[in-house]
Amino acid sequence: MNRKMLFRLLSFLTAGIFLASSCVAWTASSKFSPAGSFSGAYLAGLVATEENNIDVATDYFRQALSYEPENTLVKQKLLFTSLLSGKFKEAVNLATTSLHNDNDIKRVARLLLSADAFNRQRFREAKSNIQHLDFGLIDRLTSTLLSAWADYGIGNFQSACRQLEQLEGPSWYELFRNYHLALMHALNGQKQAAEQSFQQSIKDQEGSIAIPDIYERVIIAYTSFKLLNNERQEAIKVLKHAETILLGRNTLRIFREQIEKCKNPGHFISKAAAGAAEAIYNIGTIINYAGGGVYACIYLNIALAMRPGNDAILLQLADLAIKSHQLDQAIIFYQDVAKQSPYFHDASLRLSLNLADIGEFDKAISNLNYLTALYPEDTQFLLALSSIYMHNFRYTEAAKVFDHIMEQPNINQKDRWSLFYQRGIVYEQLKEWNKAEIEFRKALKLYPEHPEVLNYLGYSLIDRNIKLDEALAMVCKAAELRPQDGYIIDSLGWAYYKLGHYRNAVSELEKAIKLRPEDSTINDHLGNAYWKVGRRREATFQWNHALADNSDPVKRIHIQEKLLHGLKERVTVTGKGD
Repeated sequence: MNRKMLFRLLSFLTAGIFLASSCVAWTASSKFSPAGSFSGAYLAGLVATEENNIDVATDYFRQALSYEPENTLVKQKLLFTSLLSGKFKEAVNLATTSLHNDNDIKRVARLLLSADAFNRQRFREAKSNIQHLDFGLIDRLTSTLLSAWADYGIGNFQSACRQLEQLEGPSWYELFRNYHLALMHALNGQKQAAEQSFQQSIKDQEGSIAIPDIYERVIIAYTSFKLLNNERQEAIKVLKHAETILLGRNTLRIFREQIEKCKNPGHFISKAAAGAAEAIYNIGTIINYAGGGVYACIYLNIALAMRPGNDAILLQLADLAIKSHQLDQAIIFYQDVAKQSPYFHDASLRLSLNLADIGEFDKAISNLNYLTALYPEDTQFLLALSSIYMHNFRYTEAAKVFDHIMEQPNINQKDRWSLFYQRGIVYEQLKEWNKAEIEFRKALKLYPEHPEVLNYLGYSLIDRNIKLDEALAMVCKAAELRPQDGYIIDSLGWAYYKLGHYRNAVSELEKAIKLRPEDSTINDHLGNAYWKVGRRREATFQWNHALADNSDPVKRIHIQEKLLHGLKERVTVTGKGD
């Protein structure tokens, strides 16, 4: 699939009545407090929507509807918020009673009613609701896929296949056409036809790049098909090849390891309704990739109502929750992923990181310790654990984790520089400089011109007044490699300052402050340099900025002393080496 074509899909979002925000939204902290009038309830619903409090918005729109039961606009808003908050039955009731013929919301209402009919195995009703929907590329694809699955449910297999085979449109339709033909043939016991369609699906390399989550589903479905036909080694071969295309996809690796242990996942799709749900999930995924958060969430919530507990859908919904900064809701989705699922690894890792992001560090650490015991050779959990320890200044524990990581036999050699670098930072923070320097130099040996390592080691040497010429050369090289990095330019300016090259220091620190005007340390450094060249008023100005942006009590006292008394050292107008 062409990436540009993927983003053109957003044009279909311009029709109809939508929520004010383009981001997905879930419950936040504010609570529902009943309003005393229709206008009060309706306006409160709009405000709650703007603030991403969708459960609260739903309550207010529901209350507004109690004042004016026939108000179509309120019904539209309530249908959207009900879907976004996962209240499928309430949304179905709204669509059933009044909105399925409303042109402004027909797309969503008819998709919703079709999904509900699939759930009730009323396949003719499902087809009737969806087959005349054609507002654009996405609707045409949705209508064709669901109509085909409805025909399959009715028992009209030939008609179902014919609809998919005759699906015409842009090149990215091919992946969906071949994939769902494969699923349909596999479910109907047509092994040769299923094999052919699966083969055509996995050859879609553009699709694997543009929408890897869907390509991953194709691979899992294909290997499940292989296993049902007693082709275990072929299934493993397919997965290994896919791992070279979708690099770093833990789900495929975990799934392969499960198969190698002779576990069988069973039928990937067991009935027509599940096929329709997979289609809605696939389309929700592509909308998510194209940036259509609200509609992606609607499609995915409908898919989840059709296949409750489906792990792939839960992960997509969690991804949308994170994009809208609803970390609590993302955690709920991650926790619902089954332990035996190949998606459990990624869900658990992301769960731990989200717990840390909301300040639940002990829970995050406890979960990661559990996961490292469950996956003793998987360094991703150990790296996440070390990151959380470092973020919380628990450097002793972080050092132990890095020691454990270094003992792992499966670490990629090209990644070792990063481990040496991070362990060096830990030792430096623990004031074990000799150990830290060894680690930094190991990192540089593996990655000689990495600007972050050059900068950190160079700055640390300068700060300790040791090996200053070498340190200056390191920081100069880092600045050459990243001239727009304010922190690195600050290091260069500070190096000149420590060496007594005050005018050079001023020049570099002024560049740094333009790149990072809000940084307290850079403001403080520039103030020192100004003072050294006799620009005392400007020095005071920079120190005041540094004080305003610094919350560290010790550093604040130090800055306040300079504001009262200046630098204790002798003022130098023409610095050494200028």
